[in-house]
Amino acid sequence: MSSSGHPAFFYRPELISIGNHRASLAKNVVLNKILVIGASGQIGTELTLALRQRYGGEMVIAADLKREADLLKGTGPFLPLDIMDKEILRVQVRRNEIKTIYLLVAMLSAAGEKNPMLAWHLNMQSLIHTLEVAREEGVKKVFWPSSIAVFGATAPKENCPQDAYSAPSTVYGISKLAGEQWCHYYFSRYGVDVRSIRYPGLISYKTLPGGGTTDYAIEIFHSAIRNETYSCFLRADKRLPMMYMDDAVRATIELMEAPEPVISVRTAYNLAGISFTPEEIAAEIKKLIPGFKIIYEPDFRQPIADSWPESIDDQIATRDWGWQPRFNLKKMTAEMIEHISPGLAVSTKR
Repeated sequence: MSSSGHPAFFYRPELISIGNHRASLAKNVVLNKILVIGASGQIGTELTLALRQRYGGEMVIAADLKREADLLKGTGPFLPLDIMDKEILRVQVRRNEIKTIYLLVAMLSAAGEKNPMLAWHLNMQSLIHTLEVAREEGVKKVFWPSSIAVFGATAPKENCPQDAYSAPSTVYGISKLAGEQWCHYYFSRYGVDVRSIRYPGLISYKTLPGGGTTDYAIEIFHSAIRNETYSCFLRADKRLPMMYMDDAVRATIELMEAPEPVISVRTAYNLAGISFTPEEIAAEIKKLIPGFKIIYEPDFRQPIADSWPESIDDQIATRDWGWQPRFNLKKMTAEMIEHISPGLAVSTKR
């Protein structure tokens, strides 16, 4: 346990073999295999590793339409899966006796605005297929991520509450808002134990961003480490809610392990971590890389960011399942710079 009373979800590949042994013992008592769909993506890769350390490598099946992520190789089973084919999903759930599904497939905000109909189709059908198979095949739990993108320009900018009016300005946000209602429907109508979090922008050194409006908060570190001037696509003063990936993974597992009676939100929980501006994160980076330079060239993502809250009220998550973030801006910046080596940094020049 951590000093705050929460379980520690630190994960290292060398510990997965230990988890395999524990899981093999547990399997004699109850079979509860986990399927992570979209496991090669930004969230999926790190969540899969954490789940494998916690429950054992062979108990967590990674699935993706793309190739297996390099970080996942050798840590557990992988299968190619097209979530848009419901019957293939059903076959794999039956064949592998899946009892928990984490669905992480999505086209994000910036990418979605370039192809809104594809974003809607992918984001909605992947969820409906998963909920239907879960209902029909007796899957015990489903996790599906929502986003702060459900909030639009009319929502409060500071400490945006759980039940704030939602009028999203992107197809990504529209799909997430609709998805939240489907999650609520499947729980109330069919008893499917589906749980969700409204993630803020997520920051990780292990995986590259996937086309979101908050991607700058990862790109900026790669530019700094490569000694490149970073061209930021948001204004210097645009404050947004963010979260370090370690906190996001831990929050997801804590939510999924919480006893069902304490779960009071069946749409998606607000979740808060850190709120900062590009100017503030640049200043923190300069403390460790004094020569770092940044310029500001806002593009089509600026209006999207302007429609979102600047900070999030997550007191219901704290009340229900004890959520508390562990990373502030200083600690996150130090972790990112420590772990992104010059050889791994990717150029962000456009």
